[in-house]
Amino acid sequence: MPSTSSAVSDSGRSVPSSLWRDRDFRRLWVGQTASQLGEHTASIVLPLLAVLTLDADAGELGVLRAVGQAPLLLLSLFAGAWVDRWRTRTVMAATDAGRTLMLGTAGVAGLFGWLGLPALLVVALAVGALSVFFDVAYQASVVRLVRRERLLQGNSALEGSRSAAQIGGPALGGALVSLLSAPVAAASGAVFFALSFLSIRRIRRTESIPEHPEHPEHPERPPRVWRRIRKGLSFVVGDISLRTVCLASAAFQFSFAAMMTVYLLFLPRELHLSGGAVGLALAATGPGALLGAMLAARLPSRFGYGPVLVSAAALGDGVFLCVPALHGSSAVTVPTLLAVNFVFGAAGQLVNVTVMAVRQAVTPDGMQGRAAATITFVGMGTAPLGSLLGGFLAMGWGVRTSLLVTAAGMMLSPVVMASSPLARLGRALPAGQNAPLTAGRSAVHGPGSRPSDDVG
Repeated sequence: MPSTSSAVSDSGRSVPSSLWRDRDFRRLWVGQTASQLGEHTASIVLPLLAVLTLDADAGELGVLRAVGQAPLLLLSLFAGAWVDRWRTRTVMAATDAGRTLMLGTAGVAGLFGWLGLPALLVVALAVGALSVFFDVAYQASVVRLVRRERLLQGNSALEGSRSAAQIGGPALGGALVSLLSAPVAAASGAVFFALSFLSIRRIRRTESIPEHPEHPEHPERPPRVWRRIRKGLSFVVGDISLRTVCLASAAFQFSFAAMMTVYLLFLPRELHLSGGAVGLALAATGPGALLGAMLAARLPSRFGYGPVLVSAAALGDGVFLCVPALHGSSAVTVPTLLAVNFVFGAAGQLVNVTVMAVRQAVTPDGMQGRAAATITFVGMGTAPLGSLLGGFLAMGWGVRTSLLVTAAGMMLSPVVMASSPLARLGRALPAGQNAPLTAGRSAVHGPGSRPSDDVG
């Protein structure tokens, strides 16, 4: 009989009943937390490095952000299939090592004046691509390292650290740029990835690679990835609710990426805010998202899923329309920006969690992963184009006018939802639903965020 403090795993090894007593899980959690903090710190450090050190113009900043986001479009549908063929510890450690090298090299090159925009584009592309693989790998590693009855506890711990990094990362990145200079901040960001590497490498539990379900008798034969991807795409296109979510997500991500490119120029150049003030303003989305997650547990069942989706998207996206009117000292503009980003984070997270519940309700268990990946692919696939457009608009129309236009474009998302059957969903989810999960992936709007079902 196992003791009260441990259980026997499928492989015969004793596994502590509390995950926090499990040294391997603690190492995974520390590594994932450090990696997420490094990723979200870099999301603000690299653009500020381009603007403040390389004097990048609007078009160049748009290109930089588009290049950093491109791996989400190019790799997100395939990363899962590739990660399944490798041990997740190997994937995570390799991506940590790569990101440490890239950010450290960029920081040193910037200090000595050797860094140019082409090299920074390579760094942004590499960090973005490696981050896609790390994010897929750490989610797969939970299933392989944690007993099934502890999965909820494990996922809650890991997603909690992701949310904390989304809150603290931008603020920390802005503070590092303000206090140490942008090149030193980039090199400092590499420390987080190095810490993640050291922690992940210390995981000792033997990890088996799952057999391919399509060919269990021939595990060396790769699964039919394209066929599975096509089935996921067909399912989402054929469901009116999921199709609407895709369209609304694509409209939001395109306009949001364009707006953020202009926004990152507007704050330091038009409002003359320091790097620390920029990071503080952006970090306000995090506390707002925590409030939005709490509201999502009550409001849809009281007022209806459709009305909550449309109203929250309209409020969260519309609040940015007041930002182009800001002038004056930081004593006035910073509190206003904090309020804007707080409202944006709260409404955005309310939309994210509500949409996630709807998606899970209308999607069969065997299609959940592919439905989520398809929505992410379609939505985030428009982000690089939006970033490019934001840079070009800022060059041609000026920063303030472009900010107003791109913020107005974000209102397309609630319009798409309001004109669809999704807006008429009542206080109960569709019949035959799966149990909605309101403690799933947190997706805070902000630079470098990786939303799951963001539509507004």
